[in-house]
Amino acid sequence: MEAIGAHRKIIHVDMDAFYASVEQMDAPELRGKPVAVGGGGKRGVVSAASYEARVFGVRSAMPGFTARKLCPELIFAKPRFDRYKEISSQIRKIFLDYTDLVEPLSLDEAYLDVTDNKKGNPSATLIASQIRQRIFDEVGLTASAGISINKFVAKVASDYNKPNGQKTVNPEEVLGFLEDLDVKKFYGVGKVTRAKMYQMGIYTGKDLKSKTEEFLIQHFGKSGKHYYQIVRGIHLSEVKPNRERKSLAAERTFSENIASEVYMLERLESIANELQKRLKTSKVAGRTVTLKIKYSDFTLQTRSKTLPYFVNDASILLETSRELLYQEKMKNSVRLLGISLSNLNTKSKEKKALKKEIEIIQLRFDF
Repeated sequence: MEAIGAHRKIIHVDMDAFYASVEQMDAPELRGKPVAVGGGGKRGVVSAASYEARVFGVRSAMPGFTARKLCPELIFAKPRFDRYKEISSQIRKIFLDYTDLVEPLSLDEAYLDVTDNKKGNPSATLIASQIRQRIFDEVGLTASAGISINKFVAKVASDYNKPNGQKTVNPEEVLGFLEDLDVKKFYGVGKVTRAKMYQMGIYTGKDLKSKTEEFLIQHFGKSGKHYYQIVRGIHLSEVKPNRERKSLAAERTFSENIASEVYMLERLESIANELQKRLKTSKVAGRTVTLKIKYSDFTLQTRSKTLPYFVNDASILLETSRELLYQEKMKNSVRLLGISLSNLNTKSKEKKALKKEIEIIQLRFDF
């Protein structure tokens, strides 16, 4: 049985441990060794980890001191975003040889719609293989890819055979593929949602599919409708190469006021991760990070920092927010925290008096 919806040929290309792989490519002495891009100091954060480091449990957005404890031999490399952007541009040129419908999510991943492609090749699987081979030959890095009928399934599939692999989910295979997946592998299902689903006995796509749309909306709000559709292979979002944003933000209101900065940092990590998802989906990055703080007396304070480079990575958002948090002492307990990113890398040359568009992702209360 095939998934419901229009069949397109979508490829999601995801570079393997991109930042760390670039560092290993440029410095041969780092090859085969555990490498983390980021800071290893007391307040440093891991931006990316090589696969050699991941074996020890090192992950992005992890405090540097924690990563060093897990892997004493870990080598920290300072981020070089200009270099990463340079490599990303080379990779994007390869994509554009095949289709103009390229939607970058970040420096290291993008969607491609190859339904009608410049090569006249009817096989999206072969196109993905060619693109990955060209990236390796012309750039020197490996990439993984997912190929399917829509962006959601392609995104999930690209993680299936990582690193340096690809997975094709044909139209007639989509429903079975999704039913067999653990819900934690569904793109967009985070730790909190996964835990809630597990508590409800929803462990796999098949379990999720057994729930009615009303049930899912009741327990997961607007996201419930999204879950109801994606598990049935319905995801009609098009690949949009020229999508533009002005500013994006994520915030969380707490069920109880927080006085400890340690707990605030824990909340900021989840907020940064949520904001990263939206930034990558919207294929934007920005330079100005703003930390929003609403105190228990409802007074509001913002603290901002403009970076010398564009970012949309959760670890960098978290690291900058951490710095802003410690900028001055808290005057009271906190009831809300938020992170916004502005000064985006949008390319529109229109100078009309448009209102500044800000999307706020209001996360659920803590339970």
